[in-house]
Amino acid sequence: MRMTLRAMSLLLGYPSAELQAHVGELRAALRAEGALPPEALRRLEPLLRSFETEDLLDLQAAYSELFDRSRALSLHLFEHVHGDSRERGQAMIDLGQQYVDRGFVMEVAELPDFLPMFLEFLSCSPPREAREWLGEPAHVLAVLDQRLSERDSPYAAVFHALLALASAMPDRAAVEELEQRTAPKAEKSIDEEWEDAPVNFGAPVPDHGGPTGVVAKIRAARRAVQAVIKS
Repeated sequence: MRMTLRAMSLLLGYPSAELQAHVGELRAALRAEGALPPEALRRLEPLLRSFETEDLLDLQAAYSELFDRSRALSLHLFEHVHGDSRERGQAMIDLGQQYVDRGFVMEVAELPDFLPMFLEFLSCSPPREAREWLGEPAHVLAVLDQRLSERDSPYAAVFHALLALASAMPDRAAVEELEQRTAPKAEKSIDEEWEDAPVNFGAPVPDHGGPTGVVAKIRAARRAVQAVIKS
């Protein structure tokens, strides 16, 4: 299971030349470990083949269009659970502390709820514990699987595989609630939310003491997590 979780983490990361060069080894590792059922392995093939046959810039553009421009497909787990609420920051602090307590060191500047990082963390855990952890956000994985399938994206296969690895089936009520709360048609794109407000050169500039809204919350959460890791 360890190699399978690491493979899923790599596949959900930003496409790289290194991944392209080693996708054949990744496929072989998935088959050799045997943690996934044959049907899940079959569904992963289109994504694996895309890394072997498509231009890297095209792969990167497709990845960004899916995961970087839409909150409905965010790879940050707590985005779906807490949105921009205060609870998200505390949840990330708690998860970051779990990493620290288990000797897992985050070496990249990323929030702890980023799914590829979470999967890397699980790959360092005993299989039974990893399955239990993976089952916690099963409803989020199920919704992402569904949304990507509706877009005919080969990335849906990764979430199908993660659900196959999890120790629990997603709760139907939780899935339905999440679908209603974060429906793609009701959301603004991330580009729209981060768009600069119009500049009024005739108005005084208020002193807010720094960024506000989404930017402030993300930065505050990152500082809190880093403080926990350094302590």
